[in-house]
Amino acid sequence: MALIKISEPGASQENERESEIVIGIDLGTTNSLVAIIINEKVRFFADETGRDIHPSIVTCGGKKISSIKRFMGVGFAEVEGMMVAPAEISAEILKSLKSLAEKQLETEIKKAVITVPAYFDEVAKNATKLAANLAGLEVLRLVNEPTAAALAYGLDNEAEGTYCVYDLGGGTFDVSVLKMQKGIFKVLGVAGDNALGGDDFDDLIAEKLGVSRAEARKIKEEQKIDQEVFEKLIAEKIGKTFLLTQNLIDDLDLSPEKIKGVILVGGSTRIPLVKKKLAEIFGVEKVLDKIDPDRIVAAGAAWQAYNLSGNSENLLLDVVSLSLGIEMMGGIVDKVILRNSTIPMAVTKEFTTYVDNQSGMKLHIVQGERELAADCRSLAHLEIKKIPAMKAGLARVAVAFKIDADGLLTVLAEEKFTGEKQEILVKPSYGLNEDEVRKMLLDSLENSKADIANRLLIQTIVDSNHDIIILKKDLEKYVGEDKKLIAEKIKNLENLIEEKASRDAILEAKDEMEHAAENLILEKINAVLDRGIVGKKVDQV
Repeated sequence: MALIKISEPGASQENERESEIVIGIDLGTTNSLVAIIINEKVRFFADETGRDIHPSIVTCGGKKISSIKRFMGVGFAEVEGMMVAPAEISAEILKSLKSLAEKQLETEIKKAVITVPAYFDEVAKNATKLAANLAGLEVLRLVNEPTAAALAYGLDNEAEGTYCVYDLGGGTFDVSVLKMQKGIFKVLGVAGDNALGGDDFDDLIAEKLGVSRAEARKIKEEQKIDQEVFEKLIAEKIGKTFLLTQNLIDDLDLSPEKIKGVILVGGSTRIPLVKKKLAEIFGVEKVLDKIDPDRIVAAGAAWQAYNLSGNSENLLLDVVSLSLGIEMMGGIVDKVILRNSTIPMAVTKEFTTYVDNQSGMKLHIVQGERELAADCRSLAHLEIKKIPAMKAGLARVAVAFKIDADGLLTVLAEEKFTGEKQEILVKPSYGLNEDEVRKMLLDSLENSKADIANRLLIQTIVDSNHDIIILKKDLEKYVGEDKKLIAEKIKNLENLIEEKASRDAILEAKDEMEHAAENLILEKINAVLDRGIVGKKVDQV
């Protein structure tokens, strides 16, 4: 019985083609694997020594470059004293994996599914696609590593229920919660750290013993360091993984009791402390340690490749790792797609003009959980022009955010009256550095109360300024006895805004201004009604 019975977007067209060979690749920080599904079974491609786990090491200029995955999304990086392009180094790894598969299958391979950390941003994903293109591979899908692992586990065990995937590799940490049931396979949420993994543990050993990272790795693998000493060394860093795991479960309003099992992924999960701590959180019987943590991601990539080659109807429903939105007047953020929303997806929102006869609108697209754009990550700018001259608030600009199955964002803006359109594929010019993703989430939690208060204050100021502009314009033609009083109340509100007074004080002054202007507002409404009913019969009104 198949676990998933819903189609990939565009699957009807895919299935009309003849089946094609698509390989699955786990492009890892420390090691990489390549696999394919043959006769409903996973086959890993081994080298001439029989080894199917291949070190992610490239020799360049006589030096061995490793852990290049940590630098994906950076134009150039200094590694081993050399300036290198991470995408080009990764391309060499992919070429080697592609060649292994081609030799053993005796055919040319042009397409692949490649796994990436759940917290890779758009830059790192695009860099991975570039590396694949340089290696002569078309990427049919980028799959988050924890999602791939869960797919492989779910299909192999016909699993149903809510599972946690704890993925601690050589350079990155990801944790995901997924729901598996008949007909549905869905990611509920993700968390992680792009710069936390086995490499960090090796660095701690190297610093402690005064050896190189390579020597430290060998010492760790051969268990030539006292276990108690090792656990004390890594306690702080590994503790972050458990905190992220617990926070994700709390964010999803779940409890450890509702988690049916914890799937271990990555070689670093072999550390006894990992299993011990996860057993304390979830229960020892739920820690699924009988699967191969080094091969499960590649197996999931192979299954997804099998699906996309037209042999199956499996679907992975992944999620957005950070919220996406637009900067509004005053610098506040209107979130269009919320964190942990299922992808692929599309959301359209309508925006309008702030002042009369506004002919253009600049859109600033941001990523993050904070309330102000200045505290979020800037992704792109987009401008829509040729908005017809009209009163503020009447123009309609529809902005569509579309995220594909790889998690890449396209933004389309359309002015509804003229049909003027602008579209942009978001490709930021820089990537998130080591702790930015995790820091963005932690900052949003730590500053949530202050952020919301600041947002409310800014929104109140924006609304007040808007009302002031309208009232000042109407006041020019107004001849009522209360004209002077209205002007005084407007001035008082302007002074409070300029002095950056409290929100309560501004709201009180705004109410006083509106109360003073009641006759003016009523006169304006009556004038509009008069224009609307003059010369018409009762049944026409």
